Amino acid sequence: MTIEEKVFGRKRFLPEAMAAFGFRKTDAGSVYETEFMGGDFSVTLIVTENGKVEGTVLDNMNGEVYAPLRAESFNGAYVNEVRSAYEALLNAVAQACCREVPFASDQANRIADRIFAAYGVHPDFPWGRSPYDSAGTFRHADSGKWFALIMNIRRGLLAKNADGTMIDVINLKINPDAESPLKNGVYPAYHMNHKSWITVTLDDTLSDDAVMGLVETSFRMTGKKVRE
Repeated sequence: MTIEEKVFGRKRFLPEAMAAFGFRKTDAGSVYETEFMGGDFSVTLIVTENGKVEGTVLDNMNGEVYAPLRAESFNGAYVNEVRSAYEALLNAVAQACCREVPFASDQANRIADRIFAAYGVHPDFPWGRSPYDSAGTFRHADSGKWFALIMNIRRGLLAKNADGTMIDVINLKINPDAESPLKNGVYPAYHMNHKSWITVTLDDTLSDDAVMGLVETSFRMTGKKVRE
């Protein structure tokens, strides 16, 4: 996870706030340029049309990209000071220009909105919230029993390969006696009983309606009237 992903992963940019902060429109996206650490470094932030943030940090002494910023093998006091200052700058941008959303992907946030519309529940975050760990559970209002869990995990954990791409997924309960729902975008449950639960990728492989159909089944299967 990059520094930019850490700061902006669960943020959405507000165009009017960006303009007021000093972003300017270009063919590459919205661009903001400034200096930090007393003018020793310059930064150029580009926010693309899909909300991805690309940051370039230059060492003003030599006009070159400051490579140690992103090299894990560099861990000295000065490098860490630069990283901290850069992250503080990004957080200031986020506070001024963004709104916070519960999850990283657009589909996960749309599904969260539809779950609230259907069942009147918002996600809670029993394991805390951080850029690295923000798993949200959706619970029955009467019993507190959860029927859905949205997590951000490595795609390779589902595909059983080395793919390190981070994606949002939702764990849902199924009827183990019904026809298997496994298909593209639907996997045996990550970190749960494979017989009774599935994991669905929230990367638009399945439509919102298809995901909500699986949510509805999970809601029924976890209700009070269902014997475990």
